[in-house]
Amino acid sequence: MLDDLKYIHQKDSQDALGIAQRQWQQLEHKFEVTGDSLQVTGGFSSVVYAGMGGSALAALLSKSWPGYSVPLEVCRQYHVPAYVSLGTLFIAASYSGNTEETLSALAEAQGKGATIVVIASGGQLQEIAKAKSYPFMMIPKVEQPRYAVLYNLKALVTILEAASLLEKEQASAAITQAANFLKDKVTAWIATVPTKDNPAKKLAEDLAGKSVVIYGGPLLAPVAYKWKINFNENAKNVAWWNEFPEFNHNEMIGWSSHPVEKPYGIVELRSNLEHKRVQRRFEVSAKLLSGRRPAPYIVQVEGNTLLEQLLWALAYGDFVSIYLGILNGLNPAPVELVEKFKTELNK
Repeated sequence: MLDDLKYIHQKDSQDALGIAQRQWQQLEHKFEVTGDSLQVTGGFSSVVYAGMGGSALAALLSKSWPGYSVPLEVCRQYHVPAYVSLGTLFIAASYSGNTEETLSALAEAQGKGATIVVIASGGQLQEIAKAKSYPFMMIPKVEQPRYAVLYNLKALVTILEAASLLEKEQASAAITQAANFLKDKVTAWIATVPTKDNPAKKLAEDLAGKSVVIYGGPLLAPVAYKWKINFNENAKNVAWWNEFPEFNHNEMIGWSSHPVEKPYGIVELRSNLEHKRVQRRFEVSAKLLSGRRPAPYIVQVEGNTLLEQLLWALAYGDFVSIYLGILNGLNPAPVELVEKFKTELNK
């Protein structure tokens, strides 16, 4: 089925596969700041990033790479942490610009005197940024918010570099340089590569008809979460995620009873850059749980640097989940139930 290009184009009418193939171009995008110039340097004791769903992904990724020189908290609710103050850099991010939780958090941050920067493609956030002269980063239009994660990451890194809050230097340049790496790697997963030579198609077929559980170590935990979102939204498939080493302190026991033929597809995202004890935990867990759970599909991520590995794993998960959506007989792009929920919530 996944080698039938006519069928793929029929189901993927909004070209989710094409978006996944071209996402490396987001890494080359140069953001222009409107409003006040991006003068956000000096004296910050914390960063709070307010965003929901796909808009939160960039901040979660940035905790792995490039990292922060001050504490970061990702705020995914209506209220900001109590410590938000004059010493906080507050970043409000929403692809639509109309996410109600983010707007509520922004209002509270304003009241606490935080320094504010806005990331959005338009909407109320853009209007607020214009009225208040907040630095504003415009996200280019994409088919769905989850497809803009690399735009969002580039915008976030641009802000944090200006504020001198990144652990690694020259992060923006590293992102741009990584574009060619990603451009080359995605060619192995595109629709014209037959299933026998296409690991993304193969994994999608293996996961078909199953609830998916994704595990990663601390470095790849944000990617495991992104895979979970992908399976939910691209494949319309139930999925969960968790991370090592926390897995060994509780969740592994949950796999230890009942028949091994559980209706789950387990994916482990493994990196040679994780702590050696984390790598060992994957191996020992697989040994002790053999015969107690379905054998995991091990994805050994590629790349010489953490940034390359994060990008590789992100893109691979995009392709796998899109192919699973097509196998499920669905258009991967739309999320009608979310839109219906928003409408019902506002009645």
